[in-house]
Amino acid sequence: MYEIRIHSRGGQGGVTAARLLALAAFRDGKHATACPFYGAERRGAPVTSFVRIDDGPIKIYSQIRNPDMVVVLDASVMETVDVVQGLKEGGVVVINSEHPHEFPGYTSYHVDLTGIALAENLAIAGTPIVNTPFLGAAARLGVVSFESAKQAISEMFSDRRNVAVAEAAYQEMVV
Repeated sequence: MYEIRIHSRGGQGGVTAARLLALAAFRDGKHATACPFYGAERRGAPVTSFVRIDDGPIKIYSQIRNPDMVVVLDASVMETVDVVQGLKEGGVVVINSEHPHEFPGYTSYHVDLTGIALAENLAIAGTPIVNTPFLGAAARLGVVSFESAKQAISEMFSDRRNVAVAEAAYQEMVV
């Protein structure tokens, strides 16, 4: 089973990112679950979401304490949350950032999801939407296929900019 923990802020689309990733995995023929965990339920508060992907049925629906991958959709979350806590040895960190971040003992990737969203003017109430570009980055890392990622996005959103930002993140993600 592959387990992913997503750190974001309320209103940023982290919960939807988990749902999209699970849907894309399902489209790939996998079993998947998505589960959010809310703290203070308000826009801007830290939110954690969880995704499990496996070849067989998943009978666990809870928080993930020891993920294989950690995704940080807003780097400012790292000021108050230890995002690598419990990350498995040799785990992967994906961070929404223009610049690389080092996480000793882990493989880290960065991609400017915010910049990609802003380039397409993909924002709600001034907040860039980073969940759909994240799906492109996840596909680039092989978590799901790129075709399934685009299909999941198209099923949830009619605005074609969402697929465009996923394509941009897929291209910009350096592996």
